[in-house]
Amino acid sequence: MDAPALAGGTVTGRGRVDKREAILAAAFEVFARKGYEGASVDLIASEAGVAKPTLYNHLGSKEKLFRLVMVDAAVRANARTLAVLRNFPTDPADLVGELGAVADGLAACVCDEQSVAARRLMYMESGRFPDLFRTMWASGEEVIETLAGRMARLAHAGYLEIADPATAATQFVGLVLGDLPLLTVFAPDTVTSTHRDQTAAAGVATFLRAFAPRPS
Repeated sequence: MDAPALAGGTVTGRGRVDKREAILAAAFEVFARKGYEGASVDLIASEAGVAKPTLYNHLGSKEKLFRLVMVDAAVRANARTLAVLRNFPTDPADLVGELGAVADGLAACVCDEQSVAARRLMYMESGRFPDLFRTMWASGEEVIETLAGRMARLAHAGYLEIADPATAATQFVGLVLGDLPLLTVFAPDTVTSTHRDQTAAAGVATFLRAFAPRPS
């Protein structure tokens, strides 16, 4: 008797998770198309394939849903970025090439369709949700901390001369992304694969001019 009850509970729990994911995915798409003001709970429920009361039972009000959607988008974006950083070199045979591969990966992340849509929403609604903007901005700290740790290892091994790994990590990200975070939102037609690749490569070159060891 116990086994069927346990199995039923597992299915129900999985079903709730699946329904929540479906609602969050649909809400993201609707908010991205319509903005916060133009989005309706009715439309989100329809696109998620759930009844409106079900949406409220799972995730609450429209404001709460928007907050959950944006935090979820930030978590997903950070996960993609951290996956790129797992390839950050620790004992590089070709420092320029291996840093270049990481830079290309970071540029691809920031140009990802979902990342662009999330940034556009964040810029559009930052006046309405200033606290949420700060929360999402702070969520990127894990990326900088992870990258700083990798930078510190390279410096310890003599590949770089870095006094402050966290500052170097922030500067690396800023250099290899350049204008991509803004252009992908406000002038997406200007962002070509060539522009993206050149931005990343130029960022790596500038970074190494600043932090490569000086000849003794």
